[in-house]
Amino acid sequence: MKRLRDWFGRKRYEGDPVDLKQEFTRSANAFNNYVPSVIYGIYEHGTDRKVGECDLRLGMNEELYYAGQIGYRVYEAYRGHGYAYYACRILFAIAHEDYGMDELLLTCSPDNTPSKKTLEKLGGVLKENVDVPAWHWLYKRGETNKNIYYYSLK
Repeated sequence: MKRLRDWFGRKRYEGDPVDLKQEFTRSANAFNNYVPSVIYGIYEHGTDRKVGECDLRLGMNEELYYAGQIGYRVYEAYRGHGYAYYACRILFAIAHEDYGMDELLLTCSPDNTPSKKTLEKLGGVLKENVDVPAWHWLYKRGETNKNIYYYSLK
């Protein structure tokens, strides 16, 4: 993973076929259950064409057990190219090299086939399938069941 800085001073992590550009950080506060996160734009490699976004959540708590330590979204027009997979590979390196994380949990709804395929292609071990508690924001938006995948970064 090659690390660059763009002229705005934000970090850009170069990969192929996508790069990640750090867009902002969210400090720990009550809104995010006291877990800071770093938000990245997903860009086609070497361009300013943004194809999605992702975030790395720097910690673990009961909320993140269901939501995962990485979230990603590829814009509809750019789906089907494996961009989420390549973005996550870069995020794994960032988590380990920049933040000293040795393991991650990522989640997806069992009926979200593209996300499930991405998490399996990344080499995740299915830890369990769980019902999301009614208090969780995922439940409130209709995501009532999650597959929890474990990743070792060592």
